Amino acid sequence: MYTILIAAGWPVWPLLITSIIALAILLERTWFLQAKRVSPAHLTEGAIQLADSGALNSPQTAEQAIQSLSDAAPLGRILGAALLQKSQRATEEKTIEAMQEAAEEVSLLLDRYMGALATIATIAPLLGLFGTVVGMIEIFGSQQSSSANPQQLAHGISIALYNTAFGLLIAIPAYTGWRALKAMAEKRQRECEAAAKKLLRHLFKAA
Repeated sequence: MYTILIAAGWPVWPLLITSIIALAILLERTWFLQAKRVSPAHLTEGAIQLADSGALNSPQTAEQAIQSLSDAAPLGRILGAALLQKSQRATEEKTIEAMQEAAEEVSLLLDRYMGALATIATIAPLLGLFGTVVGMIEIFGSQQSSSANPQQLAHGISIALYNTAFGLLIAIPAYTGWRALKAMAEKRQRECEAAAKKLLRHLFKAA
């Protein structure tokens, strides 16, 4: 592997850095976007039980319970916002508004680093193309003298081909991972929306 990197020349190092960043994002987002970390199934039932327990009638107890719910998972922030408004005897419209604000914050959490991954998928082929151009310059440089330099020619070809390959090798998984992670984020958003609607119906079912 080290021999390949040397043969690819210095243009491969930016590609290597972007590949490490892309891999880190893919691993972190795959870990974070699991349902058990974003929208665990028990959280909604816990919020409903909390609303029915009468704990919201005591300001201190309500604050502690809602904070604990919010810290449990991103979904808890949305449910906690609804329970906070309910403890303050807010209207359904104001509760919905508070839940929407919390949902926007959760949406930002779910989409975090997605832009960076999409950028890497876009620029990786361009970086590979840049390496190809550098390799072509090396090739033309080897032909300028009266006697061609075979080593310089081979080095230029290596730079051109290896950088093109590395650029595609990074871009394809990065783009595929971005699409898969976007789908996971959208699924988590739908789960949060469904849980929020369920809690809202329960809180104002008698209204």
